[in-house]
Amino acid sequence: MGGYLKAHEQAWLGQTLDMPALPIAPDQNFASDNSAAVHPAVMQALVDANVGHQTAYGADTHTAECEAHLRDLFGAPVESLLVWGGTGANVVGLATMLHASEAVICSDVAHINVDEGGAPEKFAGAKLVDLATTDAKLTPEQIEPMLHVLGDHHHVQPKVISLTQSTELGTLYSPAEVAALADTAHRYGMYIHMDGARLANAAVAVGDLRSFTIDAGVDVLSFGGTKNGMMYGEAVVFLNSQLARNARFVRKQAMQLPSKCRYIAAQFNALFNNDLWLANARHANAMATRLYHATKDLDGVTFGSAPVVNGMFPILRADVIDQLQAWSPFYTWDPSINQVRWMASFDTTEEDVNRLAAGVKAALTS
Repeated sequence: MGGYLKAHEQAWLGQTLDMPALPIAPDQNFASDNSAAVHPAVMQALVDANVGHQTAYGADTHTAECEAHLRDLFGAPVESLLVWGGTGANVVGLATMLHASEAVICSDVAHINVDEGGAPEKFAGAKLVDLATTDAKLTPEQIEPMLHVLGDHHHVQPKVISLTQSTELGTLYSPAEVAALADTAHRYGMYIHMDGARLANAAVAVGDLRSFTIDAGVDVLSFGGTKNGMMYGEAVVFLNSQLARNARFVRKQAMQLPSKCRYIAAQFNALFNNDLWLANARHANAMATRLYHATKDLDGVTFGSAPVVNGMFPILRADVIDQLQAWSPFYTWDPSINQVRWMASFDTTEEDVNRLAAGVKAALTS
């Protein structure tokens, strides 16, 4: 999943790749929503928070305000902890839910399974049991056969089902699908964890936040900020507050306790004020849809389906991928089928979309 880096080692000019030059590249690339700049309102919030002394380790006014925002969003007395990043959020959340000899069931393409360097296994001490999926979504029918080992001391014990919303393939769990998985988990004394790195994009696409989280039975989730306009920082939200009993100790041991929490909290507060977190996600989703319509009919581009959030996974003609990646970075997702990933961000413009579409067309028709 890191195809453009190799391509960037080559000059993209026609003399090197033996292809004609492409039109002007987009100002913002489509490699990742992690590539985006910090939203101006978030940057201003950091400046505004940078005045005077505040008590460290989360005992500051900004963190208290952030915690109140999260309680309001979920309509419940949820507990929340601020952490440095997405992997840390997942590790802290999972570690609070697990004991020795317990396991996490997840999709084979889950971020915790593929892109976190083994951190959940190392720091949460949990075995990940990954199940093959075609759309990155788990189903109760997949989970049930895994549970015959419960109580057998020869087998690792399934304790957590981890879902990603929106998924690594840009798909969505409906509220009913999450609820069905939660019913299965809770019936067997298990928990539901949700990796919400792109929770805002999902909330916009579904239409609300609570229906597929707290109302559906999710126990613990990570609330993403970095991919939605923040400089850094995520939140671990305990919808099942009983699981938060030792969470502060887990966060400290996992090296995810920022001494100056106010700077993460201030960023979240800027996103929560006037629902900027939703506006940013709505724009990113819309730009993905625009790019889909601008490229879906090109000969040499194949989409499985239209995007529902801000990610697209087209299959491109093999001979143009390196040239396009060197011209404007994006990642290869599945090289075996020439599938790539285009990811729109809160600061993607219509002109960026138009330029990428024009470049793809030029490469395909040259």
